[in-house]
Amino acid sequence: MKTKKQDYSHLSPKQPIGIFDSGVGGLTVAKEIKRLLPNEDLIYFGDTKHLPYGEKSKEAIIGYSTKITDFLLEQNCKAIVIACNTATANALQEVMNSVAGKVPVIDVINPVAEKVAYEIHNNVGVIATKATVNSGLYKKSIRKHNKFIKVDELATPLLVPAIEEGFKNHPITHSIIYNYLSNAKLKNIETLILGCTHYPLLIDEIKQYYGNRVRVIDSPNIVANHLTIILDKYHLLNDNNPKPMYKFYLSDITKNFEKISKKFFGKTIDLELKVL
Repeated sequence: MKTKKQDYSHLSPKQPIGIFDSGVGGLTVAKEIKRLLPNEDLIYFGDTKHLPYGEKSKEAIIGYSTKITDFLLEQNCKAIVIACNTATANALQEVMNSVAGKVPVIDVINPVAEKVAYEIHNNVGVIATKATVNSGLYKKSIRKHNKFIKVDELATPLLVPAIEEGFKNHPITHSIIYNYLSNAKLKNIETLILGCTHYPLLIDEIKQYYGNRVRVIDSPNIVANHLTIILDKYHLLNDNNPKPMYKFYLSDITKNFEKISKKFFGKTIDLELKVL
């Protein structure tokens, strides 16, 4: 059966890009999008009231994700970036159904899985939330492209709360990282995928643990590149916007989100409380 050809001719390059996550993690993706696409307007929704998604039921994650998607569509977004691995693993199909082909949807698992599958990787480790690991989506996605790769996934649920509480470069985080990465499941890996968009905020500490023994995959960069390719393909890149708008909606305004968003996007960012 032929898949229906996508038609986005009703969209304009001047429309914003919509991005969502459970909290600050998706800012790592938003920051890369801003770097690669400096003329694009961005609308970000951080569902800080309901984090961490990794501890929630599949039904709850679907409910949050589809509501946020509907909100971003109401904001006239030309693309939706699910900047959350847990939402991708548990609600991607429902988000696609909600969008109903009106705009492109970019997730954070499939572009990374495809890139890893086609490069030279034999033993791959994935650290992620419980809900992402339970879905098995990384293993399925990687092995769909290359069935010879060995993939081991480890749930690392304490990392998101530590990051959301601002424990970066802190003895607590160092201890959590050491305990997780020394797990026998990750013993023989050559490559590590940070299967949660929060985790790149700890990438220096993770690389420090491994030295040069393990390659740590920079997922936000891969996702931002994939978004660029999709927008370019459908002639939706905004090439002429010298003063882009960055708008942030949060279901609960937290000090840590304010701090990290200002670090990535400048002091004059616009944060607005929005409970869906």
